Amino acid sequence: MNEVFLGIDVGTTAVKLGLIFKGELIYEQARKVTTYFGEQGERYQLADELLDSIYLGIKEIPTELRERVGRIGFSVAMHSLMPVENCKADKIFIWSDTQATETIEAFRTTDLAKHFYQRTGTPIHTMSPFAKISYFKEKGLYPNVSHWFGLKELLMEAFTGEYLLDYSTASATGLLNLEQLDWDAEILEYLDISKKSLAQLVEPTYTTMIRLTLSEELELPESTNITIGASDGCLAAYGSYISTGVANSLTVGTSAAIRKVSQQAIFDIERQNFCYYLSPTMYVVGAPSNNGGCVLEWASKTLAENQLEFYETLSNQLEQSPIGANGLRFHPYVNGERAPFWRSGLTAEFKYMTIKHTKADLRRAVVEGVLMNIRTLKEMVGEISALTLSGGFFTNPALRTMTAEVLGTTCYHEQSTEPIFGLYYLLQETAVHNEEHLSVHFDQQKVEAYTTLYQDYFE
Repeated sequence: MNEVFLGIDVGTTAVKLGLIFKGELIYEQARKVTTYFGEQGERYQLADELLDSIYLGIKEIPTELRERVGRIGFSVAMHSLMPVENCKADKIFIWSDTQATETIEAFRTTDLAKHFYQRTGTPIHTMSPFAKISYFKEKGLYPNVSHWFGLKELLMEAFTGEYLLDYSTASATGLLNLEQLDWDAEILEYLDISKKSLAQLVEPTYTTMIRLTLSEELELPESTNITIGASDGCLAAYGSYISTGVANSLTVGTSAAIRKVSQQAIFDIERQNFCYYLSPTMYVVGAPSNNGGCVLEWASKTLAENQLEFYETLSNQLEQSPIGANGLRFHPYVNGERAPFWRSGLTAEFKYMTIKHTKADLRRAVVEGVLMNIRTLKEMVGEISALTLSGGFFTNPALRTMTAEVLGTTCYHEQSTEPIFGLYYLLQETAVHNEEHLSVHFDQQKVEAYTTLYQDYFE
């Protein structure tokens, strides 16, 4: 059989398409996604634009490869919400939409909020569809809404004609009862929405046939299967686990997250780690930060002559300032923060700055602040003996080494952790551990120095 698997990963900034054959990526492309910024923290994408981009991407796949597609599977960013009014969808509010900030801040400290977290495994925060629906209801927006859908439902309707949602993506909405694997009746009653307004739920491995008219339009085989897939974070964690055998992973792209593949659901009622479903025997537990590579991007625009110079000289600048940046500290919340604060309005700051501090001190403080914050996330997830590292942040070897030293953990650099590989592995149901992942070497004395620094870093 020469059939290939087409994975489509719909992220916040891009749609990625990849063809996998016998475990190897044989074709890939990426297409930018436009995010629109409105008033009051509105962040959304347009349904028609997103689908058109995906269709164009498929049509650009060489004909000889497109004719071999046997299955298409989807990975999507979590926490999207698409109100459907009179059978028409337009805006898809993405995770970074912050319109619900005031609404959810007033709710999140209540006992009911903690109760809902324990039922769903989704932290009470502005990002979740629970918060977005609460806000829209409070303000009387979308009065004619008939359905509350998201990215995955949009894709499944387009490719199969059915509005369906997988348990994995649903478990990040704040509306799914994680124990019952069904929409939570108590939460729906609180929001005054009905079960009929939400999609039918299925397993991430659920598979059906492509719409005949769409297969003809995209020149795909009529026999192409469509697998619903899961969320990008869960699939990235699972892909990393299967390819390395290490259950814990750290991804630092624009944002950051530490994730653990677990056979049990794990909750922290005070700090609220996330706990998402992946399969009947597997959950992905972890803690996310808004502040990963975006902090370096901000620093490259404010602390350097130009962005290229910042990244090219970063390793050298880190060497010119000692651990602790000569007493300068940086709280990296340039983009608000999720775990463990769950406050969209949290702000960044330099502390203890004096006239003696240099450009190198500033840059080291920025990097140390990002990594010290990630160490906080690590402690939320529980004991971790090893981590796989992935994401653009780790293309710099100095940052890989510094990460291992700040976290005080054995780290491996793993590059094949794209969500589409996680879905491919989930469908294969076999372990394919790759023993070639690179161990990150570090200095134990520096580990001890960073551990001392961490003790009161955020005081």
